[in-house]
Amino acid sequence: MREFLVEITTTIPEGTSQDEVDRRRAAERVRARELAAHDQLGRLWRPVGEKRSIGIWRAADEEELHEKVLGTLPLSPWMSCTVTPLEPHPNDPGWGEGHA
Repeated sequence: MREFLVEITTTIPEGTSQDEVDRRRAAERVRARELAAHDQLGRLWRPVGEKRSIGIWRAADEEELHEKVLGTLPLSPWMSCTVTPLEPHPNDPGWGEGHA
């Protein structure tokens, strides 16, 4: 599985009821837990004072990331995502021994 740095900004469309927003946010929490349990969501952060999120997501490739991971999030119709594919850095202490 490859890792991706994903920056997500969610913009709620004007006129959307608070009930719809609340329903989708609750479903989003459930789906995020499911994706984490399947090792597709590694970590998720929110920069201090901002509404966007930054996370480490995993998928076989970028197509799978969009279609089978991010695209399954209940808030996905309202999201804009910036995806950066990642690869291990040779000096990463978490990379492990025995890798060139």
